[in-house]
Amino acid sequence: MNKEITLRTVNVTRYVTPLREGGSLPAIAEADDGFLYVLKFRGAGQGVKALIAELIGCEVARALGLKVPELVFANLDESFGRTEPDEEIQGLLKFSVGLNLAVHYLAGSITFDPVVTRPDAFLASQIVWLDCLLTNVDRTARNTNMLIWHKELWLIDHGASLYFHHSWDNWETQAKRPFLQVKDHVLLPLATELARVNEISRAVLTPGRIRQIVSLVPGDWLENWPSGESAAEIRDVYAQFLTGRIASSDVFLTAAEDARTGHF
Repeated sequence: MNKEITLRTVNVTRYVTPLREGGSLPAIAEADDGFLYVLKFRGAGQGVKALIAELIGCEVARALGLKVPELVFANLDESFGRTEPDEEIQGLLKFSVGLNLAVHYLAGSITFDPVVTRPDAFLASQIVWLDCLLTNVDRTARNTNMLIWHKELWLIDHGASLYFHHSWDNWETQAKRPFLQVKDHVLLPLATELARVNEISRAVLTPGRIRQIVSLVPGDWLENWPSGESAAEIRDVYAQFLTGRIASSDVFLTAAEDARTGHF
């Protein structure tokens, strides 16, 4: 029986500093529980789809036993940005009123450097398999999206995952495609246990577990969807996409193995 998955909700009380990464402008913010978070805004460039990818990607990783910071829903009051002097940030806060997503801030963490840190083959294979499943294009040597915290490897930033949802109409086809960008994955050379990881991960990520994770997506993130589908129908597409990829994981597994051994 899968344990119920829940996310806490906090209220943002203080905007600390922006993190100027690309055009998304996440920020370090303090919440009413006294903790600092990296706040991902629904009003940023990719909108709620980046938050959905972050939420689903993070919780799939957690289900597989990988280390990811705690996720929380972060409520932003409409009065929050009125005193912000930066017009760009003020606009972002204005368009992000309501429920956003925040990741626990790992104070003192350092960016993963593949030259300095060498994960074991099983962990590397787990991360490569995860990113093939999620079609995460953003774990390269240029931008590893991994941190070392208390001497352990932590995964962050899954917002570039699930890019099928930017071309929603052919998701069935995309679910069965290999992940060709795996050739640029920073951990691919170390991922020599993909077959073993594939077997273990498929057993963990049952259709029931996937639907539990997808059910976390808030209804107000799914309003006014371009295709006109209801929140329940949209969640069903996400669940079917992921369960379809898991069922046909041999396709992306073969592509990853070919890329790793130079046959690609």
